[in-house]
Amino acid sequence: MTSYDVIILGAGAAGLMAAIEAGKRGRSVLLLDHAKAAGEKIRISGGGRCNFTNLHTAPANFLSQNPRFCVSALKRYTQRDFIGLVESHGIAYHEKTLGQLFCDGSSKQIVGLLLEECSRAGVELRVRTRVGRVERLDDGFSVAVERDEARDKFICHSLVIATGGPSIPKMGATGFGYDLARKFGMKVVEPSAALVPLTFDETTLRKLKHLAGVSLDAVVSCGKTSFAEALLFTHRGLSGPAILQISSYWHPGREISVDLLPQRDAFAILKQARSERPKQELKSILSELLPRRLALHIVESLEEEETPGAFGRMADLSDKKLRRVAVAVKDWRIMPQGTEGFRTAEVTLGGVDTNELSSKTFEAKKVPGLYFIGEVIDVTGHLGGFNFQWAWASGFAAGQYV
Repeated sequence: MTSYDVIILGAGAAGLMAAIEAGKRGRSVLLLDHAKAAGEKIRISGGGRCNFTNLHTAPANFLSQNPRFCVSALKRYTQRDFIGLVESHGIAYHEKTLGQLFCDGSSKQIVGLLLEECSRAGVELRVRTRVGRVERLDDGFSVAVERDEARDKFICHSLVIATGGPSIPKMGATGFGYDLARKFGMKVVEPSAALVPLTFDETTLRKLKHLAGVSLDAVVSCGKTSFAEALLFTHRGLSGPAILQISSYWHPGREISVDLLPQRDAFAILKQARSERPKQELKSILSELLPRRLALHIVESLEEEETPGAFGRMADLSDKKLRRVAVAVKDWRIMPQGTEGFRTAEVTLGGVDTNELSSKTFEAKKVPGLYFIGEVIDVTGHLGGFNFQWAWASGFAAGQYV
């Protein structure tokens, strides 16, 4: 059996970063992944350009049952640190919106950066390698693997789990890390899909199917949490950045509220239109404010609740009716049936309970030498590069101690 100081399971963003940092410290590192290449999730991210961090990264951008857990790592390895690494490799990048940084070229540049750093640090990388049984030894761990039907076993002093969550299963994502945590007696916060489109029941879909493809900027709220970004009607429900963001806060049985005309007073606009253009139809006025199909849908929905033609000419609409229109525009309430699930989820909510880990080293409190980093932990970022920054920060932190 070949022995290493450190074995890391998962060659994604967190695993690659931990491998680099451990290798820099002179540790012998073996990095294993079942995929055909390292950093596959990095490669497909950001439409192929990788939203590799966010200028505004802060603890408030992360969800966890223990919201303070992420603070230490985010302070020790900041977005500026990773930007510095990107710049040192001559990779051009730009801010798209809301602090989101993307490569000007390809996400493959970020993968290449990480692989080059791994090579410099002497990391041994093996892909297309399936991990089997993991056992605890007196002074470390044994890891059984299989590649091209050949079987082998390695031993290590420190074992790092960077296997992520079950989001995007078509890429081979599984709950392996959770199973391993449970095997060693650790608690796992029930995982669920996050940053994922919301779906409607059949009745709601029949009413809204003609809106598929309509998009607009909106403010989407669930409870006290709101996000102001783009919204997209789909053939199964709602998507777009605002919906993906709110999905991390939504639970079955809860309504969401949508402001379809952010930062504008719909009632005041409608009153002014009635005064200046009394002969105009409400649907024409709304079509100037919203996508036409959506405007027509709002008018039709209001008339279904009253009588056909009840929301016609502006001159015929009382203040009371205009307020009803304004509410329909500014506080459209809808009850999603569910989400698209892990199939399309960008990340996983929940994971290894952070109370089981040291926030400084990421080592399991009950199992010396065992570390968990990245998405496999119960720390989930907002959309916009925050999850990559968590991967870099948690991988960096663990890499200083393994």
